[in-house]
Amino acid sequence: MGYQLSIDLGTTWTAAAVRRDGVSSMVELSQRSTAVPSVVFLREDGEVLVGEPAERRAASEPGRVAREFKRRIGDSTPLLLGGTPQSAEAVTARLARWVYDLVVSREGGEPDRLVLTHPANWGEFKLDLFRQALVLARIDTPTVLLTEPEAAVLHYAAQERVEPGATVAVYDLGGGTFDAAVLRKGDTETAAFTFLGPPQGIERLGGIDFDEAVFRHVLALVGVDLDEIEPDDTWTSGLLRLRAECVAAKEALSADADTTVSVLLPTVQSEVRVTRGEFEAMIRPTLADTLTVMERAVRTAGIEADELDRILLVGGSSRIPVVSELLASRFGRPLAVDAHPKHAVVLGALLADGGDPGSVEAATAGVDVSTPAGAAAEETPEPVPPASVPPAPAGPRPDAAAGSAPDRGTGAPAVQRSQRRRSPALLVGIGVGLALVVAVAVAVATRGGSTSSADTAAEATATTTTVTETTEAPAATTVTTTEAPTTEPPTTEAPTTTATPTTT
Repeated sequence: MGYQLSIDLGTTWTAAAVRRDGVSSMVELSQRSTAVPSVVFLREDGEVLVGEPAERRAASEPGRVAREFKRRIGDSTPLLLGGTPQSAEAVTARLARWVYDLVVSREGGEPDRLVLTHPANWGEFKLDLFRQALVLARIDTPTVLLTEPEAAVLHYAAQERVEPGATVAVYDLGGGTFDAAVLRKGDTETAAFTFLGPPQGIERLGGIDFDEAVFRHVLALVGVDLDEIEPDDTWTSGLLRLRAECVAAKEALSADADTTVSVLLPTVQSEVRVTRGEFEAMIRPTLADTLTVMERAVRTAGIEADELDRILLVGGSSRIPVVSELLASRFGRPLAVDAHPKHAVVLGALLADGGDPGSVEAATAGVDVSTPAGAAAEETPEPVPPASVPPAPAGPRPDAAAGSAPDRGTGAPAVQRSQRRRSPALLVGIGVGLALVVAVAVAVATRGGSTSSADTAAEATATTTTVTETTEAPAATTVTTTEAPTTEPPTTEAPTTTATPTTT
């Protein structure tokens, strides 16, 4: 009998799970863990290293590594891996293919169905690029896209009883994105969950921003200004080690009141003590933004906060103690936590539309993207990077995300349609102008030359100019109105650097 495969390509971690004969289990993607860092290293021979091996090579060859590239999906500026431009979608495809091949080799064959999870606030533009990553990966297994909050609530419902008609809010604070959604279970034990209102989110906010806050805080304490550093291999390696120390410190502060960060840089060797109070002060302004988004999700669901049965915490960053404190204070509702932050989404994805208790209805489960890889590859080629690629910025993260492009939706096709409409209008205008010129000439001939030929030419010229202005003006207006939708709505992005000023 076949099996199903789910993959969660997170900003910082990647996990996979399989379901066979009604039993779900995590896939061990490395010898030490089921989840691996979402890090890709491109070797000189074109082979790809993923996870911990990629991180080890990054210390000596930082120009060949990519991390946090999920945030870059939709960004027209490519990443540089070994001097070769790569789109974020192409790097995502390499990671997806690596996971897929590993599972296929262990399971002895390809899955019957693949489920990929994604942030709930992604628009159609980024979902299309996500589908294109599947095409680039040459994965032709029937595939379903599922939002991360849906997958998380399915896993929770499989572990804990959720009463029929219960309303659950999902607070999903992961490594790179934040999602907030409200779902309600149907009126029977086996009923599906449905969204109440559209999910809300902040696309560029997550644990890596908290890592950055600690990193900047430590640099400020030891007196290192990144703007004054001349990047070289020694500095790059030292800063990479320091970043790893800061990540470990952030995680330690969820359990300890303080921790120590070792600083080994060319100009300073020291140890810095960081307390939980200092860390919470760094991230409180950013966490306040997540509470505002959660309130908006509840409001757009058409309910009051006191109608929530519980708030489900999802994502590794939701385990930070101050998160629970702020949610309890703001909403006053019970908080629920899944056993493992890296497993909940990928295990829950296997239950989508599968007939299990609490499964999401097919209408909300995702989008079927099961297109044969060969045919799709011909229709959707890999994006061609710009002719001139800007050099990698100087600093500690040559592979760090440089921002993502707005979700453009269907703006470009709209412009093309307006350009096609312009040509008939222009032809009609020219025709009208010629008709007027002929009419003037006939009138002059009828009057028997009472008007001089010079006056006739001037009159014809004036008429033609007037027609040209009339036919060109609407064309310019049309372009303006069709370009406007390319700007992303302000609600889909929120400032993600709020924590940084607190640390410097």
